[in-house]
Amino acid sequence: MSAHSAVDERLREIQRGDPDERVVCVLRPEGNAQGDTISYGRMPDYLANLLRRPPVGWWDVLDILIVSFLIYEFLKLIRGTRAVQMAVGSLLVIGLFYVSQLAPLQTLNWLIRNALVYVGFAAIVIFQSDIRRALAHFGQAPFFRYFNRQQAANETIEEVVVATTMLAQQKVGAIIAIEREIGLRNYIESGIPLDATLTYDLLVTIFRPGSPLHDGAVILQEGRVAAAACFLPLTVNPRLSRELGTRHRAAIGLTEENDAAAVVVSEETGLISVALSGGIERGLSPDQLRERLKGLVQQRRGALFGQGGRG
Repeated sequence: MSAHSAVDERLREIQRGDPDERVVCVLRPEGNAQGDTISYGRMPDYLANLLRRPPVGWWDVLDILIVSFLIYEFLKLIRGTRAVQMAVGSLLVIGLFYVSQLAPLQTLNWLIRNALVYVGFAAIVIFQSDIRRALAHFGQAPFFRYFNRQQAANETIEEVVVATTMLAQQKVGAIIAIEREIGLRNYIESGIPLDATLTYDLLVTIFRPGSPLHDGAVILQEGRVAAAACFLPLTVNPRLSRELGTRHRAAIGLTEENDAAAVVVSEETGLISVALSGGIERGLSPDQLRERLKGLVQQRRGALFGQGGRG
């Protein structure tokens, strides 16, 4: 069989076999043509799979959104802390690791690979306080906040009741507005923004005579002290009792315009009152105040008592 016949036979075998194989005819110095088969494997398929865009489904979108949210929360959490510098340093080490593989820098690669084994344990020890804060932060996210909403509401009510009782015993005037479904942003912007954790100590300190923030209302928003020294609209209802002072009329005026509730402590008598939906209930005991506020949490809309004032 001649050389050309051998090449033709090999071509026919390849056509019957793997289509990804290619044949190159090489002329030898002796003048004999011999077919050398060079297999390129699956390179075209590999490139096609690499360039082909996979279909994107709803689960892929959800996956991307969750990862993006976690990265955003992580960056927001470490902003302004020492963890930022540590994160930058970690990125630099990771970059050096890949550079050492491409160069290749064998000694640097060996050093980084062996050091990375202990980095995880070192990070836990160094950032233990930041890790606790991060877990607590994620536990306060809106998704998880739904499950402990009742407990947070009870704590808010208790802080308000304790502060109001102390102020009433000392006959210190106060007005505490509680945001419900309709926002109180306009009134918050009229005062001094605080965005502070709600505690009875803070409320008592704000309304203490001589405090720069005592003249005005405190607005509670989502269980936090949003602002103090806020100006509220006065009611013009002529049927209200003349015994009601400016604080009571401001509380009623606020509740006439939205579904907020307002707790008022009289500076003259020390009586505790609750205003809601343009009405006011006076002379409440701490237990009665607690029950009224719990009713506000349980009822999304509607008043707890009738319209109009009660002297």
